[in-house]
Amino acid sequence: MSIFTHVTVGTKDLNKARAFYDNVLSTIGLKRIADLDENGSIWGVDAPSFFVLKPANGQQASVGNGVTVSFEAPNRAAIDAFHAAALAAGCPDEGAPGTRDWAPHAYASYTRDLDGNKLAVYCFKEA
Repeated sequence: MSIFTHVTVGTKDLNKARAFYDNVLSTIGLKRIADLDENGSIWGVDAPSFFVLKPANGQQASVGNGVTVSFEAPNRAAIDAFHAAALAAGCPDEGAPGTRDWAPHAYASYTRDLDGNKLAVYCFKEA
């Protein structure tokens, strides 16, 4: 059972965000499933799960301090590919791919998107 219907982050440049997320999310099996005109886009597998939107209040998008959006990857190779794609897009390394000792078999990486939103990608399968 999932406890969330979706997660949303804001963007200052929707076209750049669309290109970035099309690229990095494809590495973990997600695809863009809808565009909301010039307001945003939605990614998922069979249902909407991740939204990138221009803020509805018309203010500039900003980053939440302490907020991280973490995606599930099918395997460790997908995490490596996600991280490489983000770095190739000019995003920072916020935690290189590798094991994390807080959970059995945890393997993850961290970066930020083009707007500064912190992203993680995790796999909990054995190597």
